[in-house]
Amino acid sequence: MLFEALGVPVIDADVIARQVVEPGQPALQELVACFGAEVLREGGGLDRQRLRERIFDDPAARRRAEAILHPRIREVMENRIAELDYPYCMLSIPLLLEASQTDLVDRILVVDAPPELQLSRARARDGASAEQIQAIMDVQLDRPARLRAADDVIRNDSDLRGLGEAVRQLHARYLGLAEGDLPASDK
Repeated sequence: MLFEALGVPVIDADVIARQVVEPGQPALQELVACFGAEVLREGGGLDRQRLRERIFDDPAARRRAEAILHPRIREVMENRIAELDYPYCMLSIPLLLEASQTDLVDRILVVDAPPELQLSRARARDGASAEQIQAIMDVQLDRPARLRAADDVIRNDSDLRGLGEAVRQLHARYLGLAEGDLPASDK
């Protein structure tokens, strides 16, 4: 992440989500109790693809999985925030608005790209089918609602140089906000 390259601590909910379901973790045991051993890989780890298929086909199952995972992810994030010694940090939370976790942040930054581009990037990153990625996108807040909720927006639909410049500008702004150097009207 470009903010990390500038020294900004980034706490990523997706990384934490993988950690809280490692073998031996209570969340994994609860997921197995809720969804059965078929959500496990041969070595005992979580088969994320199989779980994803189960929960995106069934909204009630998705809510049960979220009830198991979200409180644990939030607790880890809060602990990591408390340990930081930096003027600000970034929380990367894909479901920030959907999971009602805006109380964790002072500002909402949306990194925006057209839905078609989001879909193609997610397919390349995750190796999932277009249908699976679209199902995930369908449970997320729509693009206009995300943009309305944003305090700041970075457009990520062109070159990396432009993206890097936008990040550097926001970094300077966030440092100013964190250190109280910007007037309230600039916030």
